[in-house]
Amino acid sequence: QVQLVESGGGLVQAGGSLRLSCAASDRTFSWRAMGWFRRAPGKEREFVATISRGGGRTYFADSVKGRFTISRDNAKNMVYLQMNSLKPEDTAVYYCAAAQSLTDSVPTEQRGYGYWGQGTQVTVST
Repeated sequence: QVQLVESGGGLVQAGGSLRLSCAASDRTFSWRAMGWFRRAPGKEREFVATISRGGGRTYFADSVKGRFTISRDNAKNMVYLQMNSLKPEDTAVYYCAAAQSLTDSVPTEQRGYGYWGQGTQVTVST
């Protein structure tokens, strides 16, 4: 059973920064790619970022490229999303996800992830 818990969300002004954290209770954490997704008001959940199991490869949605950074610490079973230069359109519930595959693949679609956290709210004011 993979258990994921997000934290670090909150209210921030446009142009500001936040760091989201995801803690995993899972013996296979270091064998899986990890991802971040978000659901904005009135929209479906969308891909934000992903990182390979060893941390060597990362991919980002075009909307956040150059502003967000994903990282992981396998010794601590943690994954992070550093969000800089935040915009009002970044307002959403952010979800941590663990890939289904125990390989070095890095899925960018929801179907590649089998385990999800509860979400943490990020609100960016104008």
